[in-house]
Parts: sequence; C-alpha cells; structure tokens
Amino acid sequence: MTAPHDHPHQHPAADRQLTTVDAGLDAGHARAHADLWLSDVTAGYDTRPVLEHITLAVEAGTLLAVVGPNGAGKSTLLKVMAGLLRPWGGRVEVLGAPPGREARRVAYVPQAETVDWAFPVTVGDVVMMGRYPALGPLRRPGTADRRAVATALERVGMREHEQAQIGALSGGQRRRVFLARALAAEPDLFLLDEPVTGIDATTQEELMDLLEAEAARGKTVIATTHDLACAAQRFQRVLAINREVVAHGPSSLVLDPTVLARTYGGHLLVLGGQAVLLDDAHHHDQPAPGERHYHDDVAP
Repeated sequence: MTAPHDHPHQHPAADRQLTTVDAGLDAGHARAHADLWLSDVTAGYDTRPVLEHITLAVEAGTLLAVVGPNGAGKSTLLKVMAGLLRPWGGRVEVLGAPPGREARRVAYVPQAETVDWAFPVTVGDVVMMGRYPALGPLRRPGTADRRAVATALERVGMREHEQAQIGALSGGQRRRVFLARALAAEPDLFLLDEPVTGIDATTQEELMDLLEAEAARGKTVIATTHDLACAAQRFQRVLAINREVVAHGPSSLVLDPTVLARTYGGHLLVLGGQAVLLDDAHHHDQPAPGERHYHDDVAP
C-alpha cells in the first residue's frame, strides 16, 4: 500500500459524498473537491471534433463507468485525462494540476487492440513498466519495485505466469496482466479503456472486485465499457456520452430508457418494451495520425 499523498483531495472515501457538476452544485465547489475536473472541453483529431463542450467533475474514491456508442469519444476522453491528447479548448485539471504533470500518480491502460502482442516481453516486464514513472531515468528497479510487481501479479492471479511471454497468454490473462501493471504503479487515478471487454464472466467479476477495492481505498477509477449490465451493477456512477455529456449520475441511469435513447440513438432497438443495444464492443475512436492499432484476431 502506498503512503498517503499530501494533496487537497485526499480524504477517506467513506467520509465523502460524490460531488459532481450534474448534481446542481456550485461549479467552484465541485472543482475544489474533484480529482478530475473538465470545463467546456472540446477535442478531436486533425479537423474532426470528437468531444464537444465536456464539463465534468469526478471526486476521489469514485468508481465511474463511461458508456456510449461507437465513436462517441470514450477513448478520446481518457486520452485527454491522461495528458496524451491536448484539447482544442476548455480547461482540464487532473489531481489538482494540468494533465500530465501528476503522471506518476495516474495509471492509463489502453484498449487491447492498441497493443503489439508480438513484442518479445515477459509478463513480469510488462508489470514492471508500471513502476517506471516513479523510478526516473537513472534508477533501476529495487526491492520495493519487485515486491510491488509480485503483489500486483498475486492480486490478479498471474504470479505463476511472471516469466511467460505476453503474446502466449489468452485474452483474459492479458487483461489481468495490464491491470496488474496499473496496480503496480500504486496510482491515485486509474484510467482504463475497456478493461472487462471480451473476457469470460469469472474474470470480469474478479477484475471488477479489484477495481471496487481500489475505489474503497480512496482511489479514483474511470473505465469505459460497452457492458451496460456491468455498468449498472458494479459501478457507483455512470457518465453517458455521445460527443457531449448526455447524463452523469448514479449507475442506475444506464437503465433509464430516455438516457439510453439520447445516448445511443439509432443504435438502440426497442423490442417488446425492452431496449436492445446494437453496438460493436471492439470499436474505438478514430486514432490520431500515425497511431497504430494491433488487433488480436487469432487466439494464441
């Protein structure tokens, strides 16, 4: 467990109420109590906007699901939060600072499709990458770093695979390893792009248990997902977006037909009074020019 960080947002999760702009509270109050704050943010690639006028505040200790149709801007939103994509307009604060300034306290895990699984690296090497931001350019991993890696692998049930090549693992095992990399970083903020997509139900439940445990420790966890049932049942809060914020509030919002219709539009089909989502869970936002995406079309 990491030592407490001395910053104004650090409070026991059990003692806080979730403070969000959508709750009708004063925007200044929301900003002061948020680990993540965005005001009127617009972002995109080349000349194509993907996100428009996003205003959002997420308090520490929140377990937030980001939902929306293909191309809605979910992945782009995480990149803005991680400091990987500079917005065209608006303001962003992450852990009380501009995006990227507190990178050592942020763990960003991209979609599986963006990873080159043929790269010759072991499971242990991948998880150790989570320690690199805190190591600095001149430090080699020490005892504490190796202990953090071992603990993270143990938590995700992958300790016995530490010397295995990452490309030899199943899809579910790979997700476990990349979550272990995030855990090894011991961050205050997790930004996870589709962490439980395309895996078996048992693995999904186990990974969600870990994310819930991190939020209970006061960490902020933001994850995109296409699984609306998972968003409703396992997350505290939900952010529904389709280029702009459609709704932000308790996770029960994903069961609201009005919210679903406004979020998914033509992607939503109503049959017998029940909504059926027509969506491709493996689609991501259009990448920036030069960004490569690797697709795991063949099981190892």
